[in-house]
Amino acid sequence: MMRLQAVGETHVGSKRNHNEDAFAVVDESQLCVVADGMGGHAAGEVASRLAVFSVREYFRKAPWTDAETNWPCRLDGMRRLEEERMIAAVKFANHRIYDSAQREARQKGMGTTIVCMLGVRDGVHIAHVGDSRLYRIRDGQIELLTEDHSLLNDYVRVKNLTSDEASSFPHKNVIVRALGMKDAVKVDTRFEQARHNDLFLLCSDGLSGPVPEREMLDVILSAPDLHAAVLRLINHANDHGGPDNITAILARAQVS
Repeated sequence: MMRLQAVGETHVGSKRNHNEDAFAVVDESQLCVVADGMGGHAAGEVASRLAVFSVREYFRKAPWTDAETNWPCRLDGMRRLEEERMIAAVKFANHRIYDSAQREARQKGMGTTIVCMLGVRDGVHIAHVGDSRLYRIRDGQIELLTEDHSLLNDYVRVKNLTSDEASSFPHKNVIVRALGMKDAVKVDTRFEQARHNDLFLLCSDGLSGPVPEREMLDVILSAPDLHAAVLRLINHANDHGGPDNITAILARAQVS
């Protein structure tokens, strides 16, 4: 049996005047969610909060067992039920954000990234859209388990950019996939078996952008507990200029 112990925090950063990130840690559902909004007139804040609320609401209301009538999205039965539910929850969030943007002129064009993790008996299911990330820390090493849906990452894969070319890429902040951009969205998923004391870090690019992975690892491993680690990660992002909102959730796997 595996259980997650998780904590999260968010911070406006050093350069922004409002926070468009949102997050949730739902112990009873073993669910963690981070969203990073975008859009004018504070619509990014609306999108990220709506995404987090919608995913939480889906897992609170949708039945676990009936794949044919699963509320509000029918599942196709080709994957494990937990993975199907993750996909359905994110698609439900996308529908609500897109629909709200079509109805409210001030929210037109709003969107958000999202990364979610669901703890189950033998591991974690991961679902994500955009460039918010999930890392695993195991045996003193950090590994990125998600792939950014960004223009930069597309160029890195297709053009084989060097690290210097990637660091000077002029369109680093362009997202090619996010919730709310279209009426339908493709959700990437992954399942990972968990070992005792595995750590999982979910974060917005306000952390992963300015803080190198090696530095994030050192901060986490040197902290006395999860909450201290999250606060230190946020402080390090601000020490690196805090150019964006910063959100982090750190979860420890307890396997019995």
